[in-house]
Amino acid sequence: MTGAVVHPLDVVHHQASGQLAVRWSNGLQASLSSHALRCACRCAACEKLRRAGLGPTTSTDIRLMDLHSVGELGLQLCFDDGHDRGIYPWPYLHELSLTPHSGTRS
Repeated sequence: MTGAVVHPLDVVHHQASGQLAVRWSNGLQASLSSHALRCACRCAACEKLRRAGLGPTTSTDIRLMDLHSVGELGLQLCFDDGHDRGIYPWPYLHELSLTPHSGTRS
């Protein structure tokens, strides 16, 4: 028997702080920093950089500029460095919400 699928109940992009706040169905509330999200991008270009041992690297003052829903799959995040290729599926965003470097959790 598998556990219940965790899904987002509320997602707020705090433009002033650059944080992405997510309230999950399992009670977890997370505030994910733009820097952590950009570093966690799993697009093909970022994965290629990782395999080469090069990153992705980004400034700590990177800002999340926009987000777009990708159906029920997750979010496409757009950053102020022009990077907008990453799709962040809900399970991956939940995983990031559990990591200490993601921002604040409660």
